Amino acid sequence: MRKIHALLLLAAGSAALSACGGGGIFNRDRPDEMAVQRQAPLVVPPDFEMAPPQPGAPRPAEGNASQKALETLFGGPAPRSDLETSALDRAGGATPGIRSTVGDENTNSVAKGTVTRDILAAPQGDGQSARAVIPG
Repeated sequence: MRKIHALLLLAAGSAALSACGGGGIFNRDRPDEMAVQRQAPLVVPPDFEMAPPQPGAPRPAEGNASQKALETLFGGPAPRSDLETSALDRAGGATPGIRSTVGDENTNSVAKGTVTRDILAAPQGDGQSARAVIPG
C-alpha cells in the first residue's frame, strides 16, 4: 500500500513537472505593441460605384502609424504669412536639382584670398584699439 502511494505521488509529481517544459506562457510570440494600430470604424462609402480595394494594398484614408505620429508631433504644413509669401515670390523658384549640382566640380567658386583669412583669424576684442589704414 505504501509503495502504491509513493508511485502515485511520483506519477503526479512527474506530470506536474512536465507542464513546466518549454511551451509555457512566458515563451510565446507576442505582437509588437509599438506597431499595433487602431482599425478605422466601418463606414458606408458615399459612392457605391467605387472599385473594391486590391488585396494587400494599404487603406487610403488611414496612413500608417509613423505618419500619424509625425503629424501629431509636428502638425501638418503651417500656412505661410503674407510677408513670407511675398518674400518667396520675390526670391523666385529654386532649380529642382540644385543640391546635386552644388558639389559638382564644374561649379564656379570665388577665392576669398588672404584678407578674409586675416579677418577670420583676427583676435577678438572690443574694437577700442582698432585702426583703419587707407591706402594711397
